[in-house]
Amino acid sequence: MDFTQPDIREKMLSALKKVEAELGREYPLVIGGEKITTADKSTSINPSNKDQVIGVVSKADQDLAEQAMQSALATFEWWQDVEPKERARILLKAAAIMRRRKYEFSAWLVYEAGKNWAEADADTAEAIDFMEFYAREMVRLSEDQNLTRIAGEDNELVYLPLGVGIVIPPWNFPLAIMVGMTTAAIVAGNTVVLKPATPTPVIAAKFVELLEEAGLPGGVVNFCNGSGSVIGDYLVDHPKTRFISFTGSKEVGIRIYERAAKVQKGQIWLKRVVAEMGGKDALVVDKGVNALEAAQAIVTSAFGFSGQKCSAASRAIVHAEIYDEVVNHVAELTRKLTVGPSHIEGVNLGPVVDESAYNSILKYIEIGKGEGRLLAGGGKAEGNGFFIQPTVIADVDRNARIAQEEIFGPVLAIIKAEDFDDALAIANGTEFGLTGGVFSNDRFNLKKAREKFHVGNLYFNRKITGALVGVQPFGGFNMSGTDSKAGGYDYLLQFTQAKCVVERF
Repeated sequence: MDFTQPDIREKMLSALKKVEAELGREYPLVIGGEKITTADKSTSINPSNKDQVIGVVSKADQDLAEQAMQSALATFEWWQDVEPKERARILLKAAAIMRRRKYEFSAWLVYEAGKNWAEADADTAEAIDFMEFYAREMVRLSEDQNLTRIAGEDNELVYLPLGVGIVIPPWNFPLAIMVGMTTAAIVAGNTVVLKPATPTPVIAAKFVELLEEAGLPGGVVNFCNGSGSVIGDYLVDHPKTRFISFTGSKEVGIRIYERAAKVQKGQIWLKRVVAEMGGKDALVVDKGVNALEAAQAIVTSAFGFSGQKCSAASRAIVHAEIYDEVVNHVAELTRKLTVGPSHIEGVNLGPVVDESAYNSILKYIEIGKGEGRLLAGGGKAEGNGFFIQPTVIADVDRNARIAQEEIFGPVLAIIKAEDFDDALAIANGTEFGLTGGVFSNDRFNLKKAREKFHVGNLYFNRKITGALVGVQPFGGFNMSGTDSKAGGYDYLLQFTQAKCVVERF
């Protein structure tokens, strides 16, 4: 959306007012289509205003988690036999409903996730794209597959659903990624237990309401809010769990991967784990490029949504010949950024998501001050929320903590490289491998980066965030996850199993 257009701006302002009037409501669990209210609840707050309650959501215990599993198992028995085109039609209808209510969903993202208008709009747009893309992909996979034919035999390949999956989405794209993970699983014929991210359960509850409106039968998606220690481990370990779809931190992803690998009593399959686990992404700047253009891409990549993207540029690696010029531009551009409540039009950076993230990022900033030269930011920003100044620290050693550890906040480390080969070595010198970028006019260096820059998503001469569904399939290497390639033509294969049937004539 172009919010400089008066009619679009007014629609967004109206949606913000509408959502603000609905804040503080209670939301039930939804298991087998039944709405269940519990005494134990979680309270979601506005990270821009710690005194404002977004909503109160019932929490499940292990008994209710088991009920959700049994509901998903029972529903799978018949949902798997629903024609793929019929399953796809539900997704297309859900996408149409969300498109009509796009401003409203964006407003919920502004209040609960702390996204500014543009970031919220992009999140909602991506959710719509995921539903439409996966719906059409399932139709494609359900058609006759192109096998080599031999005389005297009929050969057929079909893609079957797996069973019950546990979907554990992140809080940083609490609509788009949650929608993509959930709808990919169900359109493939699986059923799901959805455990929303702790900071953003209301957005997930709103989406579950939308699925019901679109005609999704009860039990296909079971909304099971709760803590990881109480129900998360229980569902991951469950012998009837067929797959776990997870997006989040490296630490939690590793824990899930380890637990899922253990075969439980009564389990007759190996669980699949589809994991996207973050990054320590770098934008490399070669000599001979436009320093201001490169700096603009660095700042956009580093500080969009306050750096709370797994694809965010947390490192800028700059050739020595252009280093000082790029550093000066980055510092100047960063100092112009505004920080404030995300519902205010034109704010560049809203808050970070919660107190835990706030405290962790501030600690890393203090560490960074001892590891480099502070050029911008360096601490808290004003307001009754989790506001942090966009922070730039230059002259950082490639092995410094702020150059190696995922901070997941508005903190950029700038590292000087001796030459292009050295820059690539620095870029590859972490345990992650999600996104990366190169600014260069040298075709040989770009070719070298194509071959040697070890990331799942590599961008040349542009920002390194904002992968588009169907355009840039998204997923990373090493400790960035299982290279799931969300929004790509391989993604649904992870939620299916291929069966080959041969008949001799």
